Order: sequence, then C-alpha cells, then structure tokens
Amino acid sequence: MSAVQDVVAAILISGNKVLIAQRNKDDHLAELWELPGGKVEQGETPEESLAREMREELGINVAVGEFFAASTYNYAQGAIRLLAYRCQWVSGVMEASVHMDYKWVTANELGHYVFAPADIPLVDQLKAAMIQMGHK
Repeated sequence: MSAVQDVVAAILISGNKVLIAQRNKDDHLAELWELPGGKVEQGETPEESLAREMREELGINVAVGEFFAASTYNYAQGAIRLLAYRCQWVSGVMEASVHMDYKWVTANELGHYVFAPADIPLVDQLKAAMIQMGHK
C-alpha cells in the first residue's frame, strides 16, 4: 500500500464569492471543478506548497491563513489527503494556466458544479460556513 499524498486547496473568498477552478480535459479528473491548489512537494510545508501552487497555476500571490478542513479520498491512482486553507489574494493578475476555467461563485451556486470527489466534503463544509456568515 502506498503512502497518502498530501494535496492542498485554497479557499479564496472575495466579497460573497469563492474561487473554483475547472480541471483540464487531459487530467484524470477531466473537467471536474475543484478548489485550486496542488500536491505538497518533499521539503515543503502545506502552506508553502499552497502559495507556490497559486503562483504557478493562477499567477497570483496569496497569504495562506488558517487551516479550514481536510478530506481523504482513495482515487484509483492512490489516496490523497486534501488540506484546505483560507487564503487572501495579495498581488498578481489571475490567469488560468493549467485549468480550463475558473469562476467566482456564491455559496448557493456551488451546487451547480460537479466537483472532484476529494473536494466534495470540503465544498459542502465551505458552503455551510459561507451561508452561516451571511454569504448566500
């Protein structure tokens, strides 16, 4: 049995909307939506990894804040532990370089998108938290 791969995800909220990204057609989770992020590389903390992934994938610099929640999922390619952190966009112009698309959506709009399996529990928790904060 192989080790669980840690993967990080950004919860980036602007106003009453959260950023979601659509995986590329060539990915094993083709065209599914996710909270943007990526794999934690050896020698990196999850926070360092998330800051790097946001620069590489979206061209933006973020301040990684508090841990939000985790989700573990066993894909055919191996198990991942998805660690979500609240982030703040600090600088840079957002441009999708590895995703097909990205959108800013409200809590209620999250239900209109099909998410990668590991993201679903996090998105459900995020939706509830956003609604509790009055962001519907």
